[in-house]
Amino acid sequence: MRRAARLIGAAAVALAALGGAAPAQDTAAAPGPSTGSFRSPILTLDQERLFAETLWGQRARKRIEEASAALAAENRTYEEQLGQEEQALTAKRKTLAPAEFRKEADAFDARVTEIRRTQDAKERGISQVQEEERKRFYAAALPVMGEVLRRNGALVVLDSRAIFLAADAIDVTDEMIAEIDAKLGAGGDDAAPLSIPAPDVGTAGDATAGDGTAGDGTIPDPGPDGVHPPGGGGATEPPAGAGN
Repeated sequence: MRRAARLIGAAAVALAALGGAAPAQDTAAAPGPSTGSFRSPILTLDQERLFAETLWGQRARKRIEEASAALAAENRTYEEQLGQEEQALTAKRKTLAPAEFRKEADAFDARVTEIRRTQDAKERGISQVQEEERKRFYAAALPVMGEVLRRNGALVVLDSRAIFLAADAIDVTDEMIAEIDAKLGAGGDDAAPLSIPAPDVGTAGDATAGDGTAGDGTIPDPGPDGVHPPGGGGATEPPAGAGN
């Protein structure tokens, strides 16, 4: 976010150097399209609102929420299945020889560990996708924001959350949102799809798949941006193994 703000400021300075922005001393009394009765060399915007309230941000939020819900449901399935397996394994302890029980307990523990590793990777992947959406948004929106800056005759745009006090008249968040929506829309053409494979938790005797993963609980292939497209956060960890 701070990097995006710096980029906005850099774009403003570049536009001013090219003659796109009017000198500050000439703009004090000049009417502006979005600042009412005057133009200001400094504009403000709320970067959180800018992303959240654009069509792009709304699409990204829905995408993340749907994937998060899918991963949470998958984790609940694992939790229930593994809990049943743990109970069954504990009950078998009375009838199995110590060596045989230890073998099954170790296999169960390895399976739980692998499932947790896989699910944690998916949760991290969701955060990476969310960050990638923001990066793509600001990369695409920066030229549009530069147009708004030039149209207002300003030199710089600052994040309003970092300013102690400022007049509402210099806030261009709404203008930026409207302009970005008109020029970029929802911006989903290049977004890699988020998908969660159907869980295949198997049984306690299955342990792990031949490639070391838990059934179908593998991480999907990364999309074109190199980010894995898994489900979301809020994962509930599978129960701990019956190690003893």
